[in-house]
Amino acid sequence: MSVWDGAFDLALAAGREAWERSGDVPVGAVVLDPDGAVLAVGANERELRGDPTGHAEIVALRRAAEVWGTWRLDGCVLVVTLEPCAMCAGALVAARIARLVYGADDPKAGAVASLFDVVRDPRLPHRVEVTRGIRAADSAALLGEFFAARR
Repeated sequence: MSVWDGAFDLALAAGREAWERSGDVPVGAVVLDPDGAVLAVGANERELRGDPTGHAEIVALRRAAEVWGTWRLDGCVLVVTLEPCAMCAGALVAARIARLVYGADDPKAGAVASLFDVVRDPRLPHRVEVTRGIRAADSAALLGEFFAARR
């Protein structure tokens, strides 16, 4: 059992809901404040909104910034079911997220460990701590179920 299990349950549920609602890839994300309270939940909304930037991480970051009243999410944690892509990894750095916790690696587009390491690049003004592989099997199973249904 992990300290992140509650947030992962929310993220997995958000991902499944996005799939069921609009056929979006089932990725969910949760932003926690520095005390561990949920600030925001997001899921992929690319299909729902016709928005190429509608990734779960971006949706959750936007909602968290609105709730917190600032774009600076210093001390916050982002929990997401899938390794962020380059766009989302850059957004985590820009938002000054303290820690990223993610489930499944993304060997095709992952920009935290798989293809790149954007969030810990020493050339950038902020670096994000990373915890990877938490609930990876659950995250991969949901994605596998989605892609199997599409075939």
